[in-house]
This record gives sequence, structure tokens and C-alpha cells, in this order.
Amino acid sequence: MAALVQLSGGARSMPDLPSRAEISQYHLPDEARLVGGLIERAIYTEDERRRTKELATRLVQGLQSNEAADAGVDAFMREYGFSTEEGIILMCLAEALLRIPDSATADALIADKIGSGRWEQHLGNSGSLFVNASTWGLLLTGRIVNLGKTDPSDKPTNLINKLVKGASEPVVRQALRHAMRMMGDQFILGRTIQEALKRARAEAPKGYRFSYDMLGEAAMTMPDAERYYARYLGAIEAVARVNGPLFDKHADAIFDRPSVSIKLTALHPRVEPGREELLENELLPRLLDLVRLARDNGLGLTIDAEEQDRLDILLGLFGKLLNDNEFQGWNGLGIAVQAYSKRAIPVLRWLRRLAHQTEKKIPVRLVKGAYWDSEIKWAQEQGLPDYPVFTRKLHTDVSYLACARFLLSDRDAFYAQFATHNAQTLSAIAVAGRDVDFEFQRLHGMGDALYDQVLSDQSIKQPCRIYAPVGEHEDLLAYLVRRLLENGANTSFVNRLSDEELPVDSLVADPVLRAEKERQEPAPEKRPELPRPPALFGEVRRNSLGLALSEIPARDSLLADMGAALREGFNAHPRIAGDDAAYEGSG
Repeated sequence: MAALVQLSGGARSMPDLPSRAEISQYHLPDEARLVGGLIERAIYTEDERRRTKELATRLVQGLQSNEAADAGVDAFMREYGFSTEEGIILMCLAEALLRIPDSATADALIADKIGSGRWEQHLGNSGSLFVNASTWGLLLTGRIVNLGKTDPSDKPTNLINKLVKGASEPVVRQALRHAMRMMGDQFILGRTIQEALKRARAEAPKGYRFSYDMLGEAAMTMPDAERYYARYLGAIEAVARVNGPLFDKHADAIFDRPSVSIKLTALHPRVEPGREELLENELLPRLLDLVRLARDNGLGLTIDAEEQDRLDILLGLFGKLLNDNEFQGWNGLGIAVQAYSKRAIPVLRWLRRLAHQTEKKIPVRLVKGAYWDSEIKWAQEQGLPDYPVFTRKLHTDVSYLACARFLLSDRDAFYAQFATHNAQTLSAIAVAGRDVDFEFQRLHGMGDALYDQVLSDQSIKQPCRIYAPVGEHEDLLAYLVRRLLENGANTSFVNRLSDEELPVDSLVADPVLRAEKERQEPAPEKRPELPRPPALFGEVRRNSLGLALSEIPARDSLLADMGAALREGFNAHPRIAGDDAAYEGSG
């Protein structure tokens, strides 16, 4: 059945979107059973495994022998991962220092965190000048704030003020803020879109494409959303001016062009379950304007992934945009899909149906996912029956390869964009997709040495796009914290690459084979498992059981049960000492 929809361009008839019921059914399934199915989807032939291992080994050995690989953010992450106390200290500082408004609190934080670190352990461990200079600064700062601590009456803020007496602002605080900003600068291409475009020109000759992400999310008010909306409009116009018009009218020509990434939560303060009608009236027109401007200027536009509670909202709005007749014949509207979501494959199945229905090719940026810690904690707080994301990185890796296979299997529905810094994942995709047009993606400031190899390797022959964040430091915080959490963990490829005792075979091991072997082990219970939210407190007590109210079927079921209970009627009366006989029939 066709629906008559009123949008900014007027009323027009459009076919209904494919049902998303299957996606909801996969919200909280049993992880072990789901992984079993994903292993079958991700399995490679013996010949593909051999070629994948050969390519991955070559890439890893190139990284280990390349001094440039031990530089910048990659080197910093390896030295200060979250397996170290100092890495956690830096995380605390990065998360808090840039947004602390008053000097006294900043001084106290610095004295508490930096003074407790054993920075001398990290001196000379890295071959990176950036890392060693940072370590020296942290070491000296730590020693300064520890001076005089033998006097118990001296508060940290008083001590710092004594050491820098006469200065208009404590030198230590100034230095640490500057250090955090330097760390942030490694992750952003520019503070403004103009600065980012200027820096991008240096990378373009290597063959890189760019997707510009104007940092900003979780708008708290409509003025916030209006400011981000204006920033997105300005970014599209600025990128278009530098890159000129699109002369090739073939629908796939858009894939060679720059793109802009947007977040729905930056464009409206109430991107929440149950607000679908409000968002269709207030957010959808803004999205239409951005898509229209990108289309008219020959640029791609990608809707970035966000938290799992917002997935259905995101898909619903994306579907309406792609289904709009105004954008017929244009393949520039893309979406990011998170492989750590248990719903990743159902989401891709839905997108494939949508692509065939609209006769468009959808650019899909496949990522592993950057909200894992938050998703786990939220599920525990809500008392959900299970988690919406995989609890083990191994399972996410398997899911990623299964999703990659799915994307590569339908070149009419998808233009696949694989965002990864893992040499094994990259190699597996390069081997599986040798006859398909797709692209790799990396974050600005990370994976430089890996992808310089990729672009020069004649056996790969696939382009790479840099996901390039743009914004001021006040907008950097959420993005920076996600990158630190994602790449600072000791299970990340970036972190494991620095372990000289780890054999190359371990770095390039096939996660699908490992997961399959684990399933066949006689005693899998020996592996530590994250308890499901209801069992969070172990034998002490059961966690309060909650409802997944972000899902429309769960809300519909709850409302139906409430309605049935109300229709049955009830009596309300007081009970005293367990006796309510005197009140029967009253009320």
C-alpha cells in the first residue's frame, strides 16, 4: 500500500517502508546461539584463509619494521593503554579536564591524578618523539605536584599555587590543559571546516578520500540543535566550494567524492523512543534540507550510528529519506551499521530490501562500534533480560566478518565501506571482495602506516576514505572518550601490535576459527563470561527486571496489558492488619 506523505517538498505518494519487525526480534537474543549462526555466515574457504593470512602477515611485518608506524596517536595508545594505571589516569584527565570551568577544581584533579602516576616506567619505551615528550611532561608534572606532600596541612591547590606563585594562572594547570588539547588535536583534522579542508589537501595526493564529521551530538536544547544544523549546512557548502561540481552524472560517481557525516542527536534534543511523530515533524524537514544540499552539490551524506536505544528511530528516518521520490537516481545517502550490535545482520537485511524497493545503492559504513561500555552499563541499569551488543570482542569480530560477507554479496544494493584498523579484518575483506568495488575507511590520526601500505599494495587495489572529525575542543570530549575507550583497551589490535612478545601468527589469527574452536571445547564455562543483567549481583540478589521500552513491540505489549487490566475492573480499599473483609463491596 502506498502512503501519502506531507514533507517540505509537498505531498507525494511513496510505497510503505519494509517492516522492521525482524530487527526488534533480534534485540536481546542469546549470544552463544547467535554467534553460531554468524560463524556459518563468516566462514572462509581454505584458499581464502591462506591468502588472508599471507596478506595480514605482510601488513603486520610492514608495521613492525616501519618507524612511522610507531608515531602519533597509535603509539600513544600502545604506551598508555587501559591495562596501565597511567592510561586510566589520562582517561580521567581527558574526560574531565577540558570541561572543568573553575581553576580550583582543575588544580585538585591534576594533583590527585598526575601525582599518583608512575610515569618514569614509560620513559624510552616508545620510539615516538610525541609519546616520549608527553611522558617527560607528565613525569615532571607529577614530581612537581608531589613536592611538599610531607606536610599534611598543605592542600593540593595550595601546593600548586605556591610552586607557581606570581603567575596569573597555575603553570601546571596550563601545561596539562595544553597537553590534553594536543592529544585532542591528534584526533581532529581541524577546528573549522576551512582548516580541515586545508589539511586534507596534504593527504589527497596519497589517494585518500574524506568524510568530514562536524563534531557535536546530544543537543540539549533547540538552540543547540540549530547551531549544529547551521554548522552542517556550512560544512556541506564549504566542501562543495573546494571540490567543485559533480560533472559525471552516473549514480555511482558520487562514491569518488567527499562526504559529510551527521548525527541525529546533534539536530534535535529529543531523539528518544516514543517521540517518532515529533521527530517526523521537526527533525525530518532538517534532514531533508541537508540531504538536498548534499545532492545538489555532488557530495555524499552519511547518517552516523548512535546508541542502540535509538536504532529504530534512526532506521525509520533513514528509510523515509531514501524512499523520497525527490532523490530518485541519487546514491549519495549512506548509513553506518555497528557490528557489535546483535541486530547487525537483520539491519543489513532490512537495508537490502529498502535498496531494492527504492532502486538505489546504499553506501554502508560498517564499524565495530564505539559505545560498548555505555551499552553494557545501560542494560545492567535497566535490568534487561540480556545485552543488545556482544559481550566479547571475539564475537564482534566474527559479526563484522559476517556483515562484510553480506555487504559484498549484493553489489546492486550496497556500496560497502569498511572502517577498520585491524590488519586481519582488512585482509579478510580484501580477499573476499577482490572482484567487488568497495572502500576502506580509517579514523584521522590512526592507522596511517597501515593504510599507506594498503594504498600502495597492488594486490588490494581498493580506495580508502579518512573519517575526519572537525570541531572545537568543547565538542571534542564525547568523540575523544569513545576513541580512547575503543582503542586503548588491551584487546584492540592497536594495543596488541606493540607487544613484542606476541607472535605475528597471534596478531593475524582468524577470529572465526577461534570462535568455532571455542564452541567445540568440552568446558566453555572455564572462560570468563559477563553475567547477564538479571544476574549482575550474583548469588547476593537478583537485579530488578526491566523492560526494553526503546522497542515498539515492547511498548505496544505493555500498553495492551495495561489496557486489559483496566478493562477488568478493580476494587481499591484499605487493609488493616491484613483484614479487608469489612470493606468488601465498597469502593
